[in-house]
Amino acid sequence: MIDIGVNLTNNRFDRDREAVIERAQTAGVHGMILTGTSIEESQQAFAMAQQWPGYCYSTAGVHPHDAKSVDDLTLPAIRALAAHPEVVAIGECGLDFNRDFSPRPQQEAVFEAQLALAAELNLPVFMHCRDAHERFMAILAPWRDKLPAAVLHCFTGSEAELRDCLALDLHIGITGWVCDERRGLDLREIVGLIPDDRLMIETDCPYLLPRNLRPKPKLSRNEPQYLPHIASEIALCRGQTAEAVVRASYTTTQAFFQIGSPAL
Repeated sequence: MIDIGVNLTNNRFDRDREAVIERAQTAGVHGMILTGTSIEESQQAFAMAQQWPGYCYSTAGVHPHDAKSVDDLTLPAIRALAAHPEVVAIGECGLDFNRDFSPRPQQEAVFEAQLALAAELNLPVFMHCRDAHERFMAILAPWRDKLPAAVLHCFTGSEAELRDCLALDLHIGITGWVCDERRGLDLREIVGLIPDDRLMIETDCPYLLPRNLRPKPKLSRNEPQYLPHIASEIALCRGQTAEAVVRASYTTTQAFFQIGSPAL
């Protein structure tokens, strides 16, 4: 298993980051992609990836929440990070019209700038979309054939939105949202529509702790050791074995990020 969405730079991991990695390894997680959500956090994610070579990789990008901080759309700091082999994708980038922490025109400009950079560098993009599907697709579509690969991580949209994403040849990241009996019911119904070679699995930790974990963890913090539980829940929804989901998503993830077999 490879966890494609690990916010290891988050301060909730400050006290036990090494233990988090060790627990993930013990649980059978064979690698992780550390998410860069701002210039500073992308730099931190890269530094952490260097600490665990062959096991951790990172992305470099600016989340829509942080788009307001970008004053140079050539993104020189992201470009510099992308030159390192540990950095395997541009992002997390995209649109978030739910929170609107950055003005929408700025979100759109920064998203497109990162698509242009990824296309120039021939790197995949790791994307975020919340309550912005139409604008997200309108901006992404002209760039799609210029990008080697693109994943919409933490997908929580509708069936129609999923079909749009698959028609644009996007990969789909699924989190513990499918373990939520309140909010995840619609996703449980449609996760089977994702082809084996487009599905990737993630925790998006420390967020989205699976609600049906038993025994319930003392901490409300999610972490990569729970990825097998998420994989099993996805398998249940898809009518597959957990082993089939793990095997297919592992192969898909390696091909998407162009990484070899992560070492334990």
